Amino acid sequence: MLSLFQRKRPAVATAPTPPPASDLPKGLMRPESAASLLATPRRQKLLEHIWQRTSLSRRQFATLYRAPLERYAELVQGFPASEAHHHAYLGGMLDHGLEIVAYGLKLRQSHLLPVGASPEDQAAQAEAWTAAVAYAALLHDIGKVAVDLHVELADGSTWHPWHGPLRQPYRFRYRDDREYRLHSAATGLLYRQLLDRDLLDWLSGYPSLWAPLLYVLAGQYEHAGVLGELVVQADRASVAQELGGDPARAMAAPKHSLQRKLVNGLRYLLKEELKLNQPEASDGWLTEDALWLVSKTVSDKLRAHLLSQGVDGIPANNTAVFNVLQDHGMLQPTADGKAIWRATVTSSTGWSHSFTLLRLAPALIWEPDERPAPFAGTVAIDTAPADKEAEASLPLPVDGKTSTVESQEAPPWEGGSIAPSPQAKAPAMPDVMEDMLAMVGMGDSPDATQNAEAILDKAPAAPPNTAAPVPAPVPVPTSSATQPSGEHFMAWLQQGIASHRLIINDAKALVHTVSDTGYLVSPGVFQRYAQEHLQVGALAKQENLQDWQWVQKRFERLQLHRKHANGLNIWTCEVTGPRKSRRLHGYLLQDPAGLFGELPPNNPYLSVQP
Repeated sequence: MLSLFQRKRPAVATAPTPPPASDLPKGLMRPESAASLLATPRRQKLLEHIWQRTSLSRRQFATLYRAPLERYAELVQGFPASEAHHHAYLGGMLDHGLEIVAYGLKLRQSHLLPVGASPEDQAAQAEAWTAAVAYAALLHDIGKVAVDLHVELADGSTWHPWHGPLRQPYRFRYRDDREYRLHSAATGLLYRQLLDRDLLDWLSGYPSLWAPLLYVLAGQYEHAGVLGELVVQADRASVAQELGGDPARAMAAPKHSLQRKLVNGLRYLLKEELKLNQPEASDGWLTEDALWLVSKTVSDKLRAHLLSQGVDGIPANNTAVFNVLQDHGMLQPTADGKAIWRATVTSSTGWSHSFTLLRLAPALIWEPDERPAPFAGTVAIDTAPADKEAEASLPLPVDGKTSTVESQEAPPWEGGSIAPSPQAKAPAMPDVMEDMLAMVGMGDSPDATQNAEAILDKAPAAPPNTAAPVPAPVPVPTSSATQPSGEHFMAWLQQGIASHRLIINDAKALVHTVSDTGYLVSPGVFQRYAQEHLQVGALAKQENLQDWQWVQKRFERLQLHRKHANGLNIWTCEVTGPRKSRRLHGYLLQDPAGLFGELPPNNPYLSVQP
């Protein structure tokens, strides 16, 4: 390794002096040198932290770490790390790269590598493994620059990262057709932009390291052993810090981002609906260092709230919801990276009950001076795995107001802070650099619902109902005004269409116009209603029905739909688009006037089959 420090190495190239910002055409950004990009106080602190984790002299650090980091900075410039997820701001890619390297090196200190080697071999390979962790972390998301972004230079030409650092003003946009996770496979296009021949020669001399590093560069983390695991953990820590550890920055994300909608939804629930630290029943517990929420309760209510606000794309499956929350940095993972914790809540009277819980950073929800008093009992982390969402709680009662503990017939309790389980020591959370935080601050399975949401995948939509006047309200009996019923379903449907919260005649729509009337896609539209009205689940259970079936039967009793001559209710629509055709099933309304103020044009891609 010493030969690396003795060779005369070319200096990292710097960008030519760009024109003053005032001379740039609107929308263009000027490229900056590595020195300029890394000069901010926070980035300097991150660089200092990285150096402290390497145990190298300044000269050695400049060769092994500073040079690749500078090349990285010049390549990613002011790009965000994502469009609407973590580090979704100008310069976010550079911040994320530095953070994940710092986290990776912190985590690396807890491992003797290569695993199973003699102490002498581990000592001899220590610096190579440390550097490999840093390089793998730095390259983790670099492929996004190649496949997620379209970058246009001031002269109108397209820039690709394999061209080398930007040398003239540029603008960028996210590609509409980008493929999720393709960036992992694109890493191999760019690693030579950061790692030169000498570094690769050095690392290739360690066979036990070289193989997992190649797997990481190919995006195959499942084959990369401990090296891949360290990078994944470091990435998760960086995302969690940016989204969960710093609410101010999370709220500064683009207003349309799912990240921000999730944060707002959780804050609303904690303020208006979820019962916290109640003496007899609760949906969650706030301890000194964590907010614990009953997993099924928060998933169901968060989905219902977001859907009621017109936020689409929320999975119907709770496990998938947990994955979405974890992917967006809302949850603190278990020691093995899972979203679900199992913990036992114990009262001062000796009663205890086990729950499956989600763990969040309290700072995500409350400002320091707004935080409620902590729970006075104990919440002990259990060592038993918790992988069944159904164990989280029983269905809500009909009024939808009784909390999870009450619905499980648990006796009153009080008391709390995190305490080790009396049976076994609780698994410790990974040390994700508390000292760094102090220093720098801060897919679900397809189901019947998707038969409407996937009309021809991305087939063009019919002319939207953009100017439809608000129709006269559907009469709703007073007794049904707030409780689920057929009348309430129709009122909800009418209001959703009038406010454009429920889209029509679109590729993801649950309502279409065909044959000069309304067409309700089944079971999708009934499932959507049930997801927004959690009381339906308890009502349906009393009749041994699925929640959407209960709604469907109430709708049929209204006799607002057309029937076939043989008495059947369901009509089939052929959906024909530019690439493929498929079929939908649903109900045709007898009179569309009760749903639309002015009937929109028929969807030209749908035709009713006899």
